[in-house]
Amino acid sequence: MLPPHIGETVVTVGTFDGVHLGHLDVLVRLAARAKKTGRTSLLLTFEPHPLEFLKPDKAPLLLTTREEKLGAMATTGLDYVAILPFTRALAEHSAEEFVDLVLLGRFRMAELLIGHDHGFGRGRAGDVDTLRTLGVARGFAVDVVEPVETPDGLPVSSTRIRAALLAGDLATAEAGLGRRYAVAGHVVSGAGRGRELGYPTLNVMPESPRKLLPPDGVYAVEVDTPRGRYGGMMNLGGRPTFGDERRAIEAHLFAADGGFYGDAVQVGFVARLRETRRFAGPEALIEQLAADEVDARRALTLLAESAKLKGSMHFPPSTP
Repeated sequence: MLPPHIGETVVTVGTFDGVHLGHLDVLVRLAARAKKTGRTSLLLTFEPHPLEFLKPDKAPLLLTTREEKLGAMATTGLDYVAILPFTRALAEHSAEEFVDLVLLGRFRMAELLIGHDHGFGRGRAGDVDTLRTLGVARGFAVDVVEPVETPDGLPVSSTRIRAALLAGDLATAEAGLGRRYAVAGHVVSGAGRGRELGYPTLNVMPESPRKLLPPDGVYAVEVDTPRGRYGGMMNLGGRPTFGDERRAIEAHLFAADGGFYGDAVQVGFVARLRETRRFAGPEALIEQLAADEVDARRALTLLAESAKLKGSMHFPPSTP
């Protein structure tokens, strides 16, 4: 429930998995609308993902865990994020019941911002037309936000971003998200093989086992840690040279000492360097790791030069 001193709210509702450019557009508009009207902005989302509850076999892997989602929303100017447990009782609410009991009754909604294809309530019956009818009857405004489109004219969507990531297309995923795809987690103890090979690694356990990861392989990465951001390279997948096929995230940071155990970190995928493969032995693997380091440093240098170029660009003022 909202604190008692909060008055009317401007609300949007959805899973917001990914918090991609389309989602961010809605949230920025929501915050601006609330500021203009002197109301409080509120995002209502659900946990777990509704499909995970209703149809577990069809539930998508997550683009964002709870903490990743909240972090991505932090710069939008939102006043409140409400995370509602998705239960059988909630799933059985009709659109009218959801509006009356949840949005109006619990969250004091005066305005609703929704995407053009949004739907909620039992069977997703609460579409745009239904909500506008309810708005007239209940006295709240409904504003529909059109989708943000990709350069090829397609709406930015979590489904397309997932497909890109599963295909290893980091650039398309980044374009839809408006930021580099990343996985957050905690550093846990590993077998210590990396240190024996001269490339000590952080073994990262994702926040959720349902977090979507790109294809197995070796990646150039940027890793945010409590000590700052480090470039590095990462193996995602098994360790076939040692007969270990368990999927793991092992990141070697450049210019960083040890002592990260237990720390919360975020690994950003910069570029995929190669597939994971079996080598004849440790010596051959070490030789490949040296080549991987050269490739990873090159990818990180290109990233830094691109960021510097973007930061130095100057544009003429727009014409009124």
